[in-house]
Amino acid sequence: MASFNRVILMGNLTRDPEMRYLPSGLAVSDIGLAVNDRKRNASGDWVDEVTFVDITLWGRQAEIASEYLSKGSPLLVEGRLKLDTWETDGQKRSKLKVVGERIQMTGTRSGGGGSANDSGDSGGYSRSAPQNSSPRGRPQAPPNDEYDYGPPPGEDVPF
Repeated sequence: MASFNRVILMGNLTRDPEMRYLPSGLAVSDIGLAVNDRKRNASGDWVDEVTFVDITLWGRQAEIASEYLSKGSPLLVEGRLKLDTWETDGQKRSKLKVVGERIQMTGTRSGGGGSANDSGDSGGYSRSAPQNSSPRGRPQAPPNDEYDYGPPPGEDVPF
């Protein structure tokens, strides 16, 4: 039987990204995302329901998140569900989390000229794990990459 495991979430970071490197040198970043859902309760009032999701990013995605995002930053994440299981003091435990495969910073440019890390906002640039960069620090797409990285933060677009 076929299966499909794909998650798309949009929300705000609940904490600053927690970056670390494995002994192999691979970057790993853990982030928390708060996703809001608005519903009417029995009395007809609107109530916000928040879902908190733990997300793990790997490689260049982890480095980008650590460099450009901070608590409160709006973010779109695409990835897959993964069930982590472990044992503590003889009790089996498990947790459902998301392995983020693609992130997109969804903040809007507020005209300030500050860095993306200062404002928690990126101008909506999609970052999909570029493998190299040019002398000016612009991410360069690897061959056959389907994502457009746009201009780096801080450069104005002439339209």
